[in-house]
Amino acid sequence: MDLGIRGRTALISGADSGIGLATARLLHAEGARVVLTDLDEAAVVDAAAGVGGDVLAFGADLTDAAAVERLHERVAGAVGDLDILVQSAGITGAQGLFHEIDDAGWSQTVETDLLAPVRLVRAFLPGLRRGGWGRLVFVASEDAVQPYDDELPYCAAKAGILALAKGLSRSYATEGLLVNAVSPAFIATPMTDAMMTRRAEQTGTSFDGAIASFLDEERPYLELKRRGQVDEVAAVIAFLCSDRASFVNGSNYRVDAGSVATI
Repeated sequence: MDLGIRGRTALISGADSGIGLATARLLHAEGARVVLTDLDEAAVVDAAAGVGGDVLAFGADLTDAAAVERLHERVAGAVGDLDILVQSAGITGAQGLFHEIDDAGWSQTVETDLLAPVRLVRAFLPGLRRGGWGRLVFVASEDAVQPYDDELPYCAAKAGILALAKGLSRSYATEGLLVNAVSPAFIATPMTDAMMTRRAEQTGTSFDGAIASFLDEERPYLELKRRGQVDEVAAVIAFLCSDRASFVNGSNYRVDAGSVATI
């Protein structure tokens, strides 16, 4: 399927690995001009080289307002206004039961998973609005609508992302800027690798054993009984970035194998 984005300019955050990098590969393959950003500039530059020789990459700490402004200046200077922005950067953040998590844990998680996306969008929104055609896609999580008691800061931040996406979709659709979210569940990324490594150490089992027990005990509705693959999420993101999604706005697409118990 031709996604109709050849020649469009896209910025993907959280793009040195995982869902962000898989999305960058797919958009690049569809002919988009792709720019990557992540916290570690050396890592994201290496990632960009693996996508294509014409792919640009800039490091930026999205929790730092001044760094976000510098990122905007660098991107605008290199490629001009964006047509597509995919906000994929995030962390698991503070974990534990509610009474075990202090203000610092909440602040770090909300700062990274909610306020950083706000800053990124605010910086690039004027350019996205100017072109008369734009796509903004947030990567949220199943946790936004089905919260888990051992990672409530992450759940709350991702619920905020869905509210942000819906609100923005109401503000700018008539200008041609369509805003949507994608909510994955238990995808094979460095984030869930770290989660399963910790679980294996805590339970005295293998990495694969940790995945199996997690699925049985923590994600009983994830019917395919496996971790998702980043390309399976990137395919949905790419569709929402495309000309084919011209009547999709303010939606949340779950890529979760049924992990969320309700429709």
